Amino acid sequence: MDGSTAAVLRGTASPGDVLGLFRDVPGGLTKTDVMRETGLSRSTVNQRIDALLSAGLLIPAEEDARTRGRPAGQFVVNRARGVLLVADLGATGVHTALCDLGGAIHTERQAPADVTTGPEPVLGLIDGLFADMLTATGHTAGQVLGVGLDVPGPVDVTTGQVVSPPIMTGWDRYDIPGWFTPRYDAPVLVDKDVNAMAVAEHRLCHPDVAHLLMVKAGTGIGTGLIASGQVHRGADGAAGDVGHIQVTVDDVDTPPLCRCGNAGCVEAYAGGWALVRDLRAEGRDVSTVNDVVRLVRSGDLVAVRLARRAARILGGAIADAVNMFNPRVIVVGGQLAHTDEQLFAGIREVVYRRSLPLATRNLQIVHSELDPRGGVLGLAQQLVDGIYSPHRVQQLIERPVSA
Repeated sequence: MDGSTAAVLRGTASPGDVLGLFRDVPGGLTKTDVMRETGLSRSTVNQRIDALLSAGLLIPAEEDARTRGRPAGQFVVNRARGVLLVADLGATGVHTALCDLGGAIHTERQAPADVTTGPEPVLGLIDGLFADMLTATGHTAGQVLGVGLDVPGPVDVTTGQVVSPPIMTGWDRYDIPGWFTPRYDAPVLVDKDVNAMAVAEHRLCHPDVAHLLMVKAGTGIGTGLIASGQVHRGADGAAGDVGHIQVTVDDVDTPPLCRCGNAGCVEAYAGGWALVRDLRAEGRDVSTVNDVVRLVRSGDLVAVRLARRAARILGGAIADAVNMFNPRVIVVGGQLAHTDEQLFAGIREVVYRRSLPLATRNLQIVHSELDPRGGVLGLAQQLVDGIYSPHRVQQLIERPVSA
């Protein structure tokens, strides 16, 4: 734990603050460690630790024969105190996972899902996958301590509602948290899919990078921002939507119509659905983004040409973001990131040519290390943050451990 955090806690730590000390210490802490970090008296530390033990949030550390055991009275976070249910919803499919209280995945399920069919059919599918995972792992709905869902559209995170989504027909202002609340007595988090991916890449792959840009190039184009180590959503949750920046392309007289209703958006040229459209117009037998990826990887000349053009157009939008935001790392994920180097070559070419030298001298443009689990892992990390908040810890202390 860093000294600045310890100073804030010193002498005033709540049970939640005390639990937070244990979060990133796999080997555990003793009561003496807690006293040293917080400045609390021995009797107060005993009270805090006893409350956390009674709530099942802390457990005694098991001895490790390889290290000749741990010190007597050492405690660790009980990651099995409950479970988290998370769902990464894309335009054409959903990826769900059941995670422990450290954010680690225990089991997962995937299924096709057409987001345009509306919230109730899709949420019903997700809840069925949740129920299947709970049954498979021997857990009950009462053991669920958090539910997370990310979606391919702009989200008001204060209400958990999708706001005017370009492709999510019927989802506008739908009460997603309210749909899950009768099923699970737990907080419900709803976020934009690329924000969740950005959190995962930052926390799990680039923890020392304070400014990161996450680009998802799949059916659509989305971006998420990590600024000063935190998700930057903007004033209303609409930050980072480069897919719907309108661009001018030299060899195009009539800009293509985008799914958002405008014409000439980056996504209308560079999104996976746009490449499916253009390849069909060229006589290629494709129906999904995965078909596009296979065609590009096979070396089809038309597919390669269109992929390179898409990469340069996307690179232009990313270059503008680099000039505006100055990230240290750009992480690129999504299905189109698997088109060998076609996508990355085009992005790098344009970004390094069009961005300011100061903004690119230390810039890294890298593949996602977490695809296709980035969304579910990021949601789990955000839910864990909520569980460690002092208010939530107090609720869990007052709430009996469910069987």
